[in-house]
Amino acid sequence: MDALASVFIWLDYAAVAVFAATGAMAAAQRKHDIVTFGFFAAVTGVGGGTMRDLLLDAPVFWVTRPDYLIACMLAAVAVWVFGTGQARLKVLLWLDALGMAAYSVVGAAKASALGVPPISAIVMGVLTACFGGIIRDVLADEPSVLLRRELYVSCALVGASVFVALEALGLSDFSAGMGGFVAAFLVRAAAIFWGWMLPAFPGRGGDKTP
Repeated sequence: MDALASVFIWLDYAAVAVFAATGAMAAAQRKHDIVTFGFFAAVTGVGGGTMRDLLLDAPVFWVTRPDYLIACMLAAVAVWVFGTGQARLKVLLWLDALGMAAYSVVGAAKASALGVPPISAIVMGVLTACFGGIIRDVLADEPSVLLRRELYVSCALVGASVFVALEALGLSDFSAGMGGFVAAFLVRAAAIFWGWMLPAFPGRGGDKTP
């Protein structure tokens, strides 16, 4: 875990900042004030990691490292100052993909280091990568990422699963972490480029015909 943490430390901060920026953008679309910008940014940026740590009964990471909150506030200020143009939204989409991929691995790695079973470690990776966005969507009254057919949660699932599998095969933290990160990012990149979606349920909603 130490080797993996040393590799992803800056990407970890970047992921928090990127997720925080998406929260601030949600506030911008609703024309909220700067305080709400900061709140949306913080909740989105650290929400997934907070839930992970609470479930693992581990110290919540940002309580002893308030620099994560500072990163969230800086992201909120940046969105407030520079706005939400279409070009910036496209860049943020790709940065979000990088952040999701990193967090899916970091979350699974932290759980694994604490002795959590493999399946639970995978769940923790997915939760770390996605829960902040779920909170953001609820606060912004937007359709949750869980209710969208686009590949996003599935990408985090791929990343966390690859990391846990490679770790179980005896690969180093670095190799397993990079494998999981690359897998999650490539699937998400393909979904962005080609609009990949999971197949929908073939039945007809509300159809009571036997």
